[in-house]
Amino acid sequence: MTNEEFRAIAISVVNGKIDLMARSLPPLTWFRSFEASARTLSFTAAADELGLTQSAISQQVRSLELRLGVALFVRKPRGLILTDEGRTLQPKVGASLDQLGRATAEFETGPTEGLLTVAASVSVVRWIIAPRMTEFTRQIPGLRIRLLGMIWPDEFKAALADVEIRFGSDRQVGRDATRLGPDALIAVAARPLAGPLAAQTLIEPVGMSEGWRDWAKTSGVEGVPEPTLFVDSHGAALDLAVGGAGVALTSSLLAARALAQGDLVQVHDATIPSTQGYHLAVTAPSAEAKAFGDWVTECARDPA
Repeated sequence: MTNEEFRAIAISVVNGKIDLMARSLPPLTWFRSFEASARTLSFTAAADELGLTQSAISQQVRSLELRLGVALFVRKPRGLILTDEGRTLQPKVGASLDQLGRATAEFETGPTEGLLTVAASVSVVRWIIAPRMTEFTRQIPGLRIRLLGMIWPDEFKAALADVEIRFGSDRQVGRDATRLGPDALIAVAARPLAGPLAAQTLIEPVGMSEGWRDWAKTSGVEGVPEPTLFVDSHGAALDLAVGGAGVALTSSLLAARALAQGDLVQVHDATIPSTQGYHLAVTAPSAEAKAFGDWVTECARDPA
C-alpha cells in the first residue's frame, strides 16, 4: 500500500466513512491517549489521568498520527492545539470509548453477594497472585472470586472492585493506595551472562518513568547498549526474560518469586529506585477484602 492510499484511508476514517481496509484499527491505547490529550490539551495532564508518563502519551499520539497520515495537534511550548483533523476526530473517539464502556458494563453486572472482586495490574495477576492463588482459596473455602486484569488506571473506576492493585507513581494511584512492597529496577535473565552486557539483547518496558539509560546513568555502568526489544509491561518483560529472549530491566517485586525459584537470575548487582510501582487499595469494608489485601501483601513480602 502506498502512502497516498494509506492517507486516503485515514482521512476516510476521520470523515466518518468506514470501508473494509479501514477496519484494521490502530491500538485502542493510542485512541485513549489521543482522547485524553485532546480533552485536556496537554500530554502531561493526559499522562496523569491515564497513569502513564508524558513521553509515553506523546509517543502513542505520534504513532496514531503516523498511522492515520494526518497531524492531530499543533505542539506549542505552553500546550496543544487541535488541528482540523483532530477536532473532527475527537468527538467520535470520545463517543466510541463511552459506547465501549457501556457495552462491556452490561456483561460485568450480575449477582455480587458472596463475590470478591479484585482488580489488579495484569502483571501482578500473572506474577504474584496466580502462582499462589490456592493458598488464599484454602483460607476461605467456597468464596467466589473474580479477578480483573487492568491496564489503564481509569479502568478501575468501572470495575467497582473490592480490592485494587494499581500501577503508577504515588501521585497517580491516589491517596487511598499504599505501596504493595519495596520495589526497584533490576536486570534479570534466564541464565548468567556468557559475555558482556554490551553483547546482550536488552528488553525494556515502554511508557515507564525509568529505563535502561537511567539504570546505566544512575548505577554508573558503562557500555550498556540501547534496548532492541520493547514491551508494554513489566510482566511481559519477565515472560520474555524467562524464555531466554534477553536481559530485562524490570520490577524486583514482580521478579522476586522467579528469582527465588531459579527461573531467573539477576545478572548485575546494580539496582535503581523505581518512581512507579504497584499499590494496594482495599476499597470494600468486608472481612474477605481485608483478608485478600493482607494475603497479597504477604505474598509480595515473602515470594518463596
